[in-house]
Amino acid sequence: MHEDHKMHIDTKVIHAGQRPEEVTGAVMPPIFTTSTYAQSSPGVHKGFEYTRSHNPTRYALERMVARLEGSKIAEARDPSCGGFAFASGLAAMGTALELCDAGAHIVCMDDVYGGSNRLLSRVRARSQGLKVDYVDLTDLNKAERALKSETAMVWVETPTNPTLKLVDLTEIAKIARKKSPKALLVCDNTFASSVNQTPLAHGFDIVLHSTTKYMNGHSDAVGGVLVTGDEALCDRIRFVQNSIGSVMGPFDSYLVLRGIKTLGVRMARHNESGLRIAEWLESHEAVERVVYPGLTSHPQHAIYKKQMRGGTGMITFFIKGGLDEARRFLESLRVFQLAESLGGVESLVDHPAIMTHASVPPEMRRELGISDTLIRLSVGIEDCDDLMADLEHALGAAVRAAT
Repeated sequence: MHEDHKMHIDTKVIHAGQRPEEVTGAVMPPIFTTSTYAQSSPGVHKGFEYTRSHNPTRYALERMVARLEGSKIAEARDPSCGGFAFASGLAAMGTALELCDAGAHIVCMDDVYGGSNRLLSRVRARSQGLKVDYVDLTDLNKAERALKSETAMVWVETPTNPTLKLVDLTEIAKIARKKSPKALLVCDNTFASSVNQTPLAHGFDIVLHSTTKYMNGHSDAVGGVLVTGDEALCDRIRFVQNSIGSVMGPFDSYLVLRGIKTLGVRMARHNESGLRIAEWLESHEAVERVVYPGLTSHPQHAIYKKQMRGGTGMITFFIKGGLDEARRFLESLRVFQLAESLGGVESLVDHPAIMTHASVPPEMRRELGISDTLIRLSVGIEDCDDLMADLEHALGAAVRAAT
C-alpha cells in the first residue's frame, strides 16, 4: 500500500488503500454493520469502539479516495490516510465549514452548486456568522482584491456547476498563500473526478467530492468525502467528523467503494462521449452556444490543458428560443432522463434555473448566466450514437414548437 502513489489511475481505483480481509482473505471488504465493538477491558480494544468514530468498511473507502487524490499520509499515522466519508456531499461541506471560527471570512467562487450556495448564504451565515464574498475566481485580479489577511477559507469549484467555468488552481493557491496565509483552500472536485483532476497537487489543502456522482457512478448511494494530505489538518477533520457524526454508513461505503473500481474505465467513456457530443452540439442549428472544457472555444481552455486530464461528461449548452423551447426539448428526450444529480452510468439532463439552482437568488442566477435556456447534460456511458440521436430528436421537437 505504501507504493500506491506510483500506480497508474486505472490500477489505483482497484487497489489503492486496499488489502485482503485478514480473517478470510476476502478481496472486497465485508460490510461491517455493527454499531459497536466489544472491548476486552475498559479502553482496551482492537482500534474500533463505535461506528460513528470507526468502521472498517468506511475506512477502506476513505483510504481509497485519499490515495486517488494524492494524500500520502501513512495508515500508521491515520487509519483512513487523510480521507473522510460523510452521509452526503453537503454533510462533507458542513464539516469543512466547521474548521472556520464563528464570523470567519470566506471567499467562494460565484458559480457553485445551488445547495452549496444555500448552505453558505442561508444557513451558516445565520448560525455561524460566516461572511461570504462570492467572487469570479477565473479573474485573478478579482481574486486578489477579494482575499484579505483575515480570510479563513477559499472555496472553489472547477469545473463549476452549471456554467463549467475553470479556475486556475495553481494561481489561486499562489495568490491565497500571499494574501491570506492562514486560509484553508478547499476545492469541490465533483465535476472533474479524481481521474481528471487532483487539486492537492496544485497546492490546495482539502478536496471535496459528492460521491453520489462520478465516484459511485450508479445513482444508488448518496455520500460525500473530504481528503487532505496535511497531517495536522487531518487530525482536525477527524475530530470534527466524530463530533458532528454525519458519517457515511457501512452499506453506502461498500456501494461507493464498489463503484470506484470502475471509475477509470467509466471516466474514459464519459470523457470520450462528452467531447464528441459537445463538438456535435456546437454545430447544431438549434443550439445558441456550448460550454465544455475540452472545446477550444471554452474561455479557459488553456487551463483545461494545464490542469485536467479529460473534459468529463458534463456539458452545458444554451438552446435557441426561450423557456417554451427548453421545456419541449426536455420533455421530448427518451434516453436522457430529466433528473437532478449527475455522473451516473445513465445519461441525465437538468434545467438548473428550475431544478438544481432554484435556491440561488434570481438576480444572482442572472448575473451568472443561468438562464431559462441553459441546459445541463450529464453524458452517461450508453452508445454515443444513441445519445446523439436522442438529442437530435428532442432538438427537432423544440425547433418545430418554435415555428
